[in-house]
Amino acid sequence: MTGTAVSQPAVAVGLEDLRQDNVDFPVLEEAFGPASLGIIIVKDLPSRFHELRHKMLSYSSALASLPKEELEKLESPASKWLVGWSLGKETLKDGQFDTLKGSYYVNCAAAFEEQQESVALRYPSFSEYTAPNVWPSQELLPGFEETFRELCTLIIEIAALVARACDKYAEANIEGYKQGYLEHVVKTSISTKARLLHYFPAPETQKAADRGDEDDWCATHVDHGCLTGLTSAMFVDEAVSLPQIGSSFSPLDELDGSPDAKAGLYIHSRTGAVVKVGIPRDCLGFQTGEALETITKGKFKAVPHFVRGAGVGAGGKVARNTLAVFTQPNLWEMVDDKRDFAAFAREIVEKNH
Repeated sequence: MTGTAVSQPAVAVGLEDLRQDNVDFPVLEEAFGPASLGIIIVKDLPSRFHELRHKMLSYSSALASLPKEELEKLESPASKWLVGWSLGKETLKDGQFDTLKGSYYVNCAAAFEEQQESVALRYPSFSEYTAPNVWPSQELLPGFEETFRELCTLIIEIAALVARACDKYAEANIEGYKQGYLEHVVKTSISTKARLLHYFPAPETQKAADRGDEDDWCATHVDHGCLTGLTSAMFVDEAVSLPQIGSSFSPLDELDGSPDAKAGLYIHSRTGAVVKVGIPRDCLGFQTGEALETITKGKFKAVPHFVRGAGVGAGGKVARNTLAVFTQPNLWEMVDDKRDFAAFAREIVEKNH
């Protein structure tokens, strides 16, 4: 899909309105329904969220700056590179391997570790969901694991509130919908996975013209879980705010915004337009996935999207860091009358990796 992208604000709700079950059905339809962009913004977050986001996204640059031999220790080939560090394993739409961003995956549900071995025995062919996590050492990145876990727990808690609002809509509009099903899935799943992303500064050899108007930075895709929690991106000039590791680590100086107007999250809308959607720094976005669309019998739609980092024209060495938390059903949870999530997810993962 080509053409100039337009910018459009996403539907926003307050965290307290979610807590008080005070989100009207038309708001959910506008955010997730057939004519929607498939994303909702949650505002008025606790101050702790902002501290955790800034620190975690600073870790993203620090992690990517580790020596190659240290990053190799964090790889998990047994999980199909869907646990730990991953670079150059994902294919883009043209079949090329994506070397423009590094990813660090964590099975981030609080109960994952205590159930990991038993679920791995039950689903031996699903190592991407059952492989043990791999963490960088405290010496290299002090506080990394603790910050990661706390931020993901907070995002999952807010995702459960969004799920509860979706349940109330589904219970009123879908015959036979199981009461509280989506909230149950989000709260109890150990398949939920987080992806810390580091879009590397654009190579000097890359010309601005090379980028075109297409999704050459991250292939257009649809998430296959329920709700994807998204932090706003941190843009950092790594030539000015140099990532440090070990005892020298400290949060980086965040740029006021993207120095490249084209960098960001893009959604292929129902009308055929390419829409650029911004997530304010002090908010969380929640995007719909294919499992949610299936569970709600198409009432809520998953929307294709892609992401672009900052181009050469941005100046300096500008990196883009962000965190996505994919709330996914347990492998044994049913997404429709015939398929559990294990069957649902198998083809998608193999297609992308």
